[in-house]
Amino acid sequence: MSSITVAKVLNNNVIIADHPQYSEVVVIGKGIGFNRKLHDRINLSSVEKMFILRSQEEQEQYKQLLPQVDEKLIEIVHEILLYIMHSSSQPLNEHVHIALTDHISFAIRRYEQDIPIHNPFLYETKEIYPEEYKMAEYAIERINEGMGVELPVDEVGFVALHIVSALSNRQISEVRQHSLLIGDLIGIVENNLEYRIPRDSLDYSRLVTHLRFVLERLRRGESVRETSTLDGLMKREYPEMYTLAWQLTKVIENRVRIPVYPAEVSYLTVHLQRLAQKKEDELDMETNREI
Repeated sequence: MSSITVAKVLNNNVIIADHPQYSEVVVIGKGIGFNRKLHDRINLSSVEKMFILRSQEEQEQYKQLLPQVDEKLIEIVHEILLYIMHSSSQPLNEHVHIALTDHISFAIRRYEQDIPIHNPFLYETKEIYPEEYKMAEYAIERINEGMGVELPVDEVGFVALHIVSALSNRQISEVRQHSLLIGDLIGIVENNLEYRIPRDSLDYSRLVTHLRFVLERLRRGESVRETSTLDGLMKREYPEMYTLAWQLTKVIENRVRIPVYPAEVSYLTVHLQRLAQKKEDELDMETNREI
């Protein structure tokens, strides 16, 4: 029967072990570390939860983090990560074990000290990453239930970004910057139009989704097919929205340090003109009601 060998006991519920196939692994289970000693052997059949940290740096960071974290939270976070892997059918970047555990531990500490943290790009995150947001909702619900806390909805947005980062193998800072950038672009549009786009509207969803795809195309280095006919039409028929679209692409270029293809201006103008028309229609309806 295959077995693992205890390399280090981190606490009663977590050990580092030598695996016959994967070398060092992290094993999580209620009481798995209780009374265990170095070189003790454990049958693999009795191991319920295990994950592999291939990077030596990740292993060291995780070992340093665990003594600072509630043992129950470690199990819950691992349960959440298994749920995410099964829901997405994609591998997770192993750094998420550290990043998410650390983030949630700190969030609970803030909650206990009554220190609220506002998430300025919650709506953008929900629109840009709907599937990851749903997973994050499950995560926060499970944490609140298991840890006896009431983390706010703002935390759903933060956790969603960690999930996006883990599934896409992108740094959390890059994912966060994209969400923040989209929020800033929405603000520029609203200031120019002097119109607040309802956050639960299809117009808002369309614009956010389009901006997301612009950033994703830039990240992947994908070009957009040039359409001179559409470009000329947009510039002639909707000069104000075309100018605004051009301003938005310049903001994107300055923030991500990647040139934006000119065709993006035309496609963005279409979305902006739809918003401008929506504003006009609402003003007309208000005027008619007053009459």
